[in-house]
Amino acid sequence: MVTTDSVEAVRTHEWVSFEDKNETVWLFDVTFMASDWTCIFGRGCPGVLTERAPELGQGCCSYGAHFTETADRERVEDYAALLTDEQWQLKDEADEVGGPIHQDENGAWITRQFEDACIFLNREDFPAGGGCALHLSAVDAGEAPLLRKPDVCWQLPLRLTEHTDENQRTTMTLREWRRPDWGEGGAEFAWWCTEEHEAFIGDTPVYKALRDEIVALVGAEPYAALCEHLTARPSETIVPHPARRTS
Repeated sequence: MVTTDSVEAVRTHEWVSFEDKNETVWLFDVTFMASDWTCIFGRGCPGVLTERAPELGQGCCSYGAHFTETADRERVEDYAALLTDEQWQLKDEADEVGGPIHQDENGAWITRQFEDACIFLNREDFPAGGGCALHLSAVDAGEAPLLRKPDVCWQLPLRLTEHTDENQRTTMTLREWRRPDWGEGGAEFAWWCTEEHEAFIGDTPVYKALRDEIVALVGAEPYAALCEHLTARPSETIVPHPARRTS
């Protein structure tokens, strides 16, 4: 017997899948895509440290960003070279330490930290305001921020995974990024945005608000299929997000 409490404990979500012309299956987390989650950076986000720290204004920028591939790192390096003093608070500090990107002790390429946060993070006392310098430069240029930021930064809180079964059938799954996706470190976060009601205050559903990011991850056709499905669904018929059910 499954009780209401046990269902709630496993964070029930609704899913929908589509098959494209190449027989790839696209599986979407409908509960999250239709939710009112929104990034609350600069609006009291408690961050991802071991204690809630909204006063620091760091959001999820407390750690250096790891790069997904060489092209990701090189793209960010190119755009970092274009940042001005008016866009990047720590430009001089980055120059002094040999650049904003380095290899850590495990050989992974990562953005440097400065005073316990990413070196690209403009602090709240910066004239242009707090937030990512790369994000700011994209806005100044009239471009989507995802074009200039590390992949892991613009993709959050979306996560795309790929699975190929024994018959070589591929399933691509787009869902919210959860604590376990970070490995052991995820359990140490005092707060994580996709599981806390404070971040579910948006006025636009995720699949519309993060259109550019979703299309960049899955492509135009799977995104169109998702939109068609969700547009036809009254919002009250979709399983609400667990963070909403426990708020």
